[in-house]
Amino acid sequence: MSKSEAETLYEAGITLLRTGDYDGAQTRFTAALASDPKFIMALNGLGLALSSMGKDDDALASYNEAIRIEPNFASPYINRAVLQHRRGDAAGALASLDKAIELQPDNPNAHNNRGSILTELQQPKAAIASLEQVMAIDPNYPLVAGLRLLNKIYICDWNGFQRALPALGAQLDRGEPGAPPWAMLPLIDRPDLQRKAAEAWIASNAPEQKVLGPVASYPHHDRIRVGYFSADLHRHATAHLIAELFERHDRKNFEVFAFSFGPATDDEMQQRLKAGADQFIDVRGKTDREIAALARELEIDIAVDLKGITVGHRIGIFAHRAAPIQINYLGYPGTVGAPYMDYIIADNVIIPDASVQHYSEEVVRMPDSYQVNDRKRKISDRKFTRAELGLPEDAIVFCCFNNNFKIMPYIFDVWMNIMHSVPNSVLWLIADNPTAAENLQWEAERRGIEKKRLVFAERISPEEHLARHEHADLFLDTYPYNAHTTASDALWAGLPVITCPGETFASRVAASLLTAMDLKELIFENLYEVEQTAIALAKDPARLATLKEKVRKNRATSPLFDTDRFARAIEAGYQQMIAAQRTKH
Repeated sequence: MSKSEAETLYEAGITLLRTGDYDGAQTRFTAALASDPKFIMALNGLGLALSSMGKDDDALASYNEAIRIEPNFASPYINRAVLQHRRGDAAGALASLDKAIELQPDNPNAHNNRGSILTELQQPKAAIASLEQVMAIDPNYPLVAGLRLLNKIYICDWNGFQRALPALGAQLDRGEPGAPPWAMLPLIDRPDLQRKAAEAWIASNAPEQKVLGPVASYPHHDRIRVGYFSADLHRHATAHLIAELFERHDRKNFEVFAFSFGPATDDEMQQRLKAGADQFIDVRGKTDREIAALARELEIDIAVDLKGITVGHRIGIFAHRAAPIQINYLGYPGTVGAPYMDYIIADNVIIPDASVQHYSEEVVRMPDSYQVNDRKRKISDRKFTRAELGLPEDAIVFCCFNNNFKIMPYIFDVWMNIMHSVPNSVLWLIADNPTAAENLQWEAERRGIEKKRLVFAERISPEEHLARHEHADLFLDTYPYNAHTTASDALWAGLPVITCPGETFASRVAASLLTAMDLKELIFENLYEVEQTAIALAKDPARLATLKEKVRKNRATSPLFDTDRFARAIEAGYQQMIAAQRTKH
């Protein structure tokens, strides 16, 4: 039986879609629909082409029309869910996926998308259930093994971890897509695998887009126009680090643009960021393509991505080339693996010379630490008592205010060894979720430590959180995903942090901060040294008091909290990038 004209055009459209010729694909699908207006496969394909071109409204209309004509066809529901999720409508996306699963229960794509959204919504138990459905249908489905493991560590469920982690590492070594790059940060200390995973993810999910054409440099500007792009320009850890940089930029030579694609909270921090930027632009309602086009209209010289490929990212803005120079900075601790990201901001500790090969971006190093800090961070005047914090009056308080998912079982082993050796001690952790707390208490008891010796701190305002640090004696860092903002919080509050750096960016941040604070004696080559030092300090109150005093003293003089110094350093970096760009053209 010969193919109809519509079918032939549809197949041509699919071929063009796979090669990235979205305009050509749109033309073929449109022609197929002209021949057969109710051809739902062509409607679905047209939606994919339009979505890939950033024409989300038209893509959504195409999917909805396919569903109207044939409500029992699963694919447009799955594809509609991708758009709904991209637009921030997680509930709508999940409803679309639930319908697709009802129609086609053995479709691994639907279960995977559902698990991915639930991961972002921090519903790990439900996410695990969806991801295990994927693995039951297709054990080799890309990225699922790592994403499942990430959700398990969100709730500190380490059952099967000793088998699953080496298996994931072997899968990645074979070049198989076992985990999305962000899921690897707390799991595997291998920068080579991080790069491979990032490049593979970018190629599949955010390849370079050329629809806007090339962008040239803007040599006529009197001031360099720097655009900072983020979903976190409100009361968030990233904002608490970068706020003063906006204010301290040299306005004679730089113009600061903030592109916000996160919530319009209008909280105190967002108001401060608005005041600190020359222009604060809310781009929540715009597509990636539209935001990139806007940046070009404003002739942004340098686009700084403060999200990378973390939750809430908009890496697609940079795939459309928002500016002649594009930088990966602060939000994502590693390479994003994208050919359109030109630079990554680091320092000599974060990315030593031997590790440069593991980054797709050109490395620009700050002279001190890569991490900018805000000297204006307030520490509340509130004086907490140990009783109201749930801490024993006479105990040594070890703390780790990192997210619970950074706690690997072998790190927990070290902490429990420390507590065995220091009987009058407690471990003070952040309360991420009730399931994680219960699992950590169970793991402690399994290792011979009473669960009451684990104390969980509820999340409170940043100012009060800093104030309660005074009741801790020593901050125990995680590995391979270090304390980042939590480490600078501790140091700002005068609390010593001890760390063991690894090979990846994420595993070297605390060492970078301590080096900039002239506290290299708190950086150790292995976890055994961390364990023995923590025990020794707990048993030597005078030595611990001297160390705390050094942290407080160095805070006032170290480069880590000298925002002016950092601003001049990063501006020098920006100027060198501009000079290099203009030399090329």
